[in-house]
Amino acid sequence: MKALKSIILAILTLSVLVSCNNEKTDPSKTKETATKSHWPNGAQLVISVSMQFETGGQPEGAESPFSGTPLPKGQPDLPAESWYRYGANEGLGRMMDLWKKYDIKVTSHVVGAAAMKYPEIAKRLANEGHELAAHGMAWDDQWNKSSADELKFVKDGVDAVEKISGQRAVGYNCNWLRRSPNTLKVLQELGFIYHIDDLSRDEPFVTKVKGKNFVVMPYTLRNNDIVQVAGNHWSPDQFLSQLKHEFDQLYEEGATKRRMMSISFHDRIGGTPAMVHAMDEFIKYTHEKTGIVYMRKDDIAKMVINEANTLQDNSEAKFNN
Repeated sequence: MKALKSIILAILTLSVLVSCNNEKTDPSKTKETATKSHWPNGAQLVISVSMQFETGGQPEGAESPFSGTPLPKGQPDLPAESWYRYGANEGLGRMMDLWKKYDIKVTSHVVGAAAMKYPEIAKRLANEGHELAAHGMAWDDQWNKSSADELKFVKDGVDAVEKISGQRAVGYNCNWLRRSPNTLKVLQELGFIYHIDDLSRDEPFVTKVKGKNFVVMPYTLRNNDIVQVAGNHWSPDQFLSQLKHEFDQLYEEGATKRRMMSISFHDRIGGTPAMVHAMDEFIKYTHEKTGIVYMRKDDIAKMVINEANTLQDNSEAKFNN
């Protein structure tokens, strides 16, 4: 009898030990006790890269390193034009090689006239799995267009890029973000689901346009090469430092709220050797953390547009009804 009791006690002890060990190693239980994700895909922080494809679509006298001493109207500024060609000849290819190295898919905001001038680049973007978002037919203002003229301007650009790449845009970026009060209604009419011309948050949100959900994917001026590198004369090291600081803070906040980090590159600026090297260093830095996901903006928009926990903000309701 004593021996039987000892055997039963040993079995019970072993059962408890196995149970405890299972609780420690069971992935599903570990996930439950880990940081709660505020993203449908389980990420702690989503990073989305914008890559502007603009070269060839710029107007005469467009801003360049030579803008401080403009030539007389009608006189071609050949060095300035060559600076823009750098984006097509070197910049976009170098950046696409970097995205391919890490299997990152980005959103490229494509000017219609640029795609028409360099169709092989538009085709490569589509073939390598990147999003071709719309960026107008050419570099032109929209804030001063009538609703009908704005609709035609946007549609012409979308149609041109789709004809070349086979991909129809669902996301939009205005020239220097300066949209009109009609822009979101125009975009919704053309089948768009999101735009990026907003600086108000660090996470995507939904706004109502004519009573329907429309995603706002906030843009960034802080992590933007045309603002900081070309505009404020930052070095690539300064830009890299900015990205790291922004990443560290947003990653920490991502433990308790939905956070998205937005980074923006332009073909002729972000595609330089030093800037691509800096971005390579940043990608390696982010890979040291868990729960980091790089995503195209259209994929994010489709994920959150009808998701119950997506923030709703109708601050511009007077323009969107």
